[in-house]
Formats: sequence, structure tokens, C-alpha cells
Amino acid sequence: MRADGQIRAILFGVSLVAVLASAAVARAEPKAVLELFTSQGCSSCPPADKLLGSYAQDKDVIALSYPVDIWDYLGWTDTLASHENTERQRAYAQRRGDSQVYTPQVVVNGVMPVVGSDKTAIDRAIADSGRVGGLPVPVKISHSDEAVNIDIGPAANAWVLKGTVWLVLYDRARTVEIPRGENKGRMLTYTNVVRKVQRLQMWKGASLSLSLPEAELYENGADGCVVLLQTDAGGLPGTIVGAAQFDRRSYYRSP
Repeated sequence: MRADGQIRAILFGVSLVAVLASAAVARAEPKAVLELFTSQGCSSCPPADKLLGSYAQDKDVIALSYPVDIWDYLGWTDTLASHENTERQRAYAQRRGDSQVYTPQVVVNGVMPVVGSDKTAIDRAIADSGRVGGLPVPVKISHSDEAVNIDIGPAANAWVLKGTVWLVLYDRARTVEIPRGENKGRMLTYTNVVRKVQRLQMWKGASLSLSLPEAELYENGADGCVVLLQTDAGGLPGTIVGAAQFDRRSYYRSP
């Protein structure tokens, strides 16, 4: 009886480890990447900016703010905006074949545009993307010897044949006082503010490993980075099929 009990205990322990490992794998890949296109000159944007901050706390979501310059002519020039962010938003619209370039706009997994302040619509878009177990291509970021290492797995689906590896540098949080324009007098906080989007290289469906010097990665003081694996469609951004986030808080903490 004692031997049988020990065997059962061992088998139970093995089963439990397998279940926990399976759960860890399921949580490893994010279900969604949310890209919020926002502007300091947009009076409808602050609720969306606040909502994105709450999504950024969800381990299943990668949330990024892309300040755009489309409303700079209305009396206040967005201090965080870049024209490259605006061009990314327009490229999404061109890819979809519509003219939906507005703020606040969230693009879910590179394909689904929704109003950035509408949590119900965002949650529905995440659910409709069908990424229950996470994005289909595993992407991992690790840190070693003052380098950031990127490991991308092979394509798990036949339709994912090629794509582009993008590096997105961001600031964890930026608070800005708005003296003019539609948000005059407000103090607004933005989360995971995109500072730079850089094309690293093409991906052709096979496993891929890259290593980037940390000093170069954060040369302008960025707080973290996101790696996006995104399909291409005639040179335009398509579906995001893999993603990972690296925040320096994970490695450098105050004593």
C-alpha cells in the first residue's frame, strides 16, 4: 500500500507539473497587441489614454500609445507625437482599404480598428481575433551580458509564411501639461509611449534569433521595448502574429 501510495503521489506530482507547465506556456504569448493612436490636441482622447493604461496592467495584452500629429494645426502641437506614428496609422487604413484615420483609435493585432475609449468594442475585438492561447508565433525576449536577445519560433500555421520583425522603443509613462488647444489646462498621462519603431529584418517562417546591444537599444533613455512580428501585404503592415515585451524594471530595480 505504501509503494502504491508513493507511486500515486509521484504520478500526481508529475501531472501537476505538466498542468502548470502547460498553463505557463498558454500565458507566455500575449492574446493581443493594442496600438492606440492618440493626440494631445484631441478632447476625446483622455478617456482612451486612461483605458490603455489599465490594459497595460494585463499580462495577456501588450499596450502601446502612438501619439500622432494630425491635429497639431488646431492650436497645440503634440509634444510626444511623431509623423512616423501618423504614417503607421495611415498605412493600416490603406491596408484595410478604408479611410478610418481618427483619434482615439485602437488597432487590435494589426487588423481591427475600434474607438480607443470603447472598452466593450476592444474586448470584443480581442475575443474575435481568436487568440485564446496567445498569438500563433512564439516570441521571447531575454537579457544577458548587457544584450537583449530575441528568439522567434517557427510558423505554426501555413498562412503565416513571412513577415517583418519590428522593434518598438517606448517610455513607460509621460505626463504632460496642455496649455492650449482642446485639452487646455489638463495634465495628461500617457502609457508606453512609442518613441521609435525600427524594422529589424525579414522573417521567412523559420526560427530566428537576434541579439541587440542594450546600450544601443536604450541610447535615448527608453524604458522598454516591444518586438512585433507582423505579416506584410504589399509593403503595408498586416496581422501581428507574434509579440513580446521587455521592460527594464524586470532587471534594474531600486535597492
